[in-house]
Amino acid sequence: MCRIVVTGGAGFIGSHIVEYFEEMGEDIKPLTRRDADLRDIESVLDATREVSCVIHNAAMASDWGQYEDFYNNNVTGTLNVLKACVSNNIEHVIITGSCSVYGEEDCPYVKDENSPLHSHYTYSLDKVFPCAMNYYRDTKRIARELAIDFARDNGLCLTIIDPVWVYGERELHVFYEYLKTARAGIPFSMGSKKNKFHVIYVKELARAYYLAYKAKAEGCFIIGNKETAGMDEIFSLFCKEAGITKPRNLPKFLAYPAGLIMELLWTIFRAKNPPPLTRGRVNMFYDNIEYSTKKIRDELGFECEYSMQEGIEKTVSWYKKEGLL
Repeated sequence: MCRIVVTGGAGFIGSHIVEYFEEMGEDIKPLTRRDADLRDIESVLDATREVSCVIHNAAMASDWGQYEDFYNNNVTGTLNVLKACVSNNIEHVIITGSCSVYGEEDCPYVKDENSPLHSHYTYSLDKVFPCAMNYYRDTKRIARELAIDFARDNGLCLTIIDPVWVYGERELHVFYEYLKTARAGIPFSMGSKKNKFHVIYVKELARAYYLAYKAKAEGCFIIGNKETAGMDEIFSLFCKEAGITKPRNLPKFLAYPAGLIMELLWTIFRAKNPPPLTRGRVNMFYDNIEYSTKKIRDELGFECEYSMQEGIEKTVSWYKKEGLL
């Protein structure tokens, strides 16, 4: 028995995990929504039979939606995976967590795995008008706490990988959306030269999963570049590589009201698709967000093999190859 199952294996991060493990000669199988409904324990039990390790990467990751949906996918789904592992005698589970559980508020210091969990971001009007970005953060925190307790009580070897913001081939949200905006010739976009923003190239992240798998590492590990970079520098590199003029940075005092109003209107009219801006999306472009990656470097010997410049070059090259730019 050597098969490894990856939930969310067809997604952005999951597909890279599958590719890297296959390159390393591992017998790995992507698990998609068609294969199993993680909210249904019987479905998960069937999908994880005769498996030696589960990499649980599937999640509802968005800043739009209903809390119940976030909870069912991120909390119930995670617990069902863990219960299935116990029932099917699977000893090692790797879960994709999120650095957001430590907090994504504007912070002057670097956070690490020992930092307190502070998933809930207090937005303006938060008590009467919740931001769905917190639905994601809070349910990832709940899932993490319950998973740690469950693993301890049932003798599971549990690894939690907490990636910082991930870019790379097949990423079609934050970084790609920024390039689309810039290519449209919009003169101003959200951003600041004052804040740092922690990123990791997706192929580096996939290798971190492999190191954790081989070592059967227990505990939580933050995965990111050794050094953080300025957000303005990151997006400048993307634009330069794409041959696009970078928009000038829009002051937050102009961007935030727009995000608040759009989010409120879309909520009132119960729009199915998210608005162009939300409070969570706006704040992300102005807050200083830094994490320490010392633990995984010290315990698993993880070092980035690509510079940020190289990772961005490969990412933009893929966008162009796929006709997206």
